[in-house]
Amino acid sequence: MKKIVKNILIGAGLTVSGTIAVTVSSFILTKKLVGIAMDRKTPKIVEKSRLNVTRNKNMADFVVKMDEAEEKLQNSGCETVEILSHDGLKLIGHYHKCKNAERIILAMHGWRSSWAKDFGIISDFWNKNNCSVLYAEQRAHGNSEGFYMSFGMNERYDCFSWIKWINEVTGASFPIYLAGVSMGATTVLMTAGMELPENVKGVVADCAFTSPHEIWKYVVQDKLHIPYDKARSKYADKLSRKKSGFGTNEYSTIDAMKVCKIPVLFVHGTSDRLVPIEMTYKNYLACSAAKKLLVVPGAEHGMSYIVNSEIYEEAVIDFWKENDI
Repeated sequence: MKKIVKNILIGAGLTVSGTIAVTVSSFILTKKLVGIAMDRKTPKIVEKSRLNVTRNKNMADFVVKMDEAEEKLQNSGCETVEILSHDGLKLIGHYHKCKNAERIILAMHGWRSSWAKDFGIISDFWNKNNCSVLYAEQRAHGNSEGFYMSFGMNERYDCFSWIKWINEVTGASFPIYLAGVSMGATTVLMTAGMELPENVKGVVADCAFTSPHEIWKYVVQDKLHIPYDKARSKYADKLSRKKSGFGTNEYSTIDAMKVCKIPVLFVHGTSDRLVPIEMTYKNYLACSAAKKLLVVPGAEHGMSYIVNSEIYEEAVIDFWKENDI
């Protein structure tokens, strides 16, 4: 992790020294970290970390399965659709219409990922269980417009807009379930704090974090071993507000869960090293609506379905049965 920090500073062209350097380097480093978190363009350091995952023997088989499922979903004949966001961005979705649909899933993918990558593995399960699916491309990802991702802050309004699109197209004749992984899970949980149409029946949130502030603080302190003091936090908040219009702690899944009115199924793997499982516990405890918790032993970040699809599918099917009415 120290090497990562060093590379960030070198990349920023930092050449000053002494007491001034400490202050300057702190601001430059914070600016670079916020850029890595929010800017559309994927930094080389993130690409390198993904390459390391593919070289990990324990993850290699999972990566192959996910790549195959991603390609299959991309070629499954989804209809490409688009809407305008609340702030005027063109957002792209991929609609897979099931012949004998009983419900519709609105799927929101994770940070610096994609609709087909995050949901390729589970798409067959949804299809076999008579689910039409709208796979959204998050803002600043893929073919959707936007320069910055905002860790659920703007994305919750995008999710709401996709709900409206589904109901316009289907006449609000199907139960809708919001499903998300990682940042997508945070997105759907934040959306659940809004006043939603009556046919939105539930949320499945897989490994959600609680807020930009909390996940940034966790990654910076626990993974990069850099102090996330008040000065750094304040500067990160200022940069976030400038890029996205929202501060890092302006809203959270905890805030949303306190006023949530629809059932939530929380999912998290015990071996998640990116988003601590404690964040899902916090979300679960804060939830004022009907709720269930699925903890998957040994599952890393976003891998719960792959590690144990049997218990995952059982939990989701039971969730549908309870709430489709």
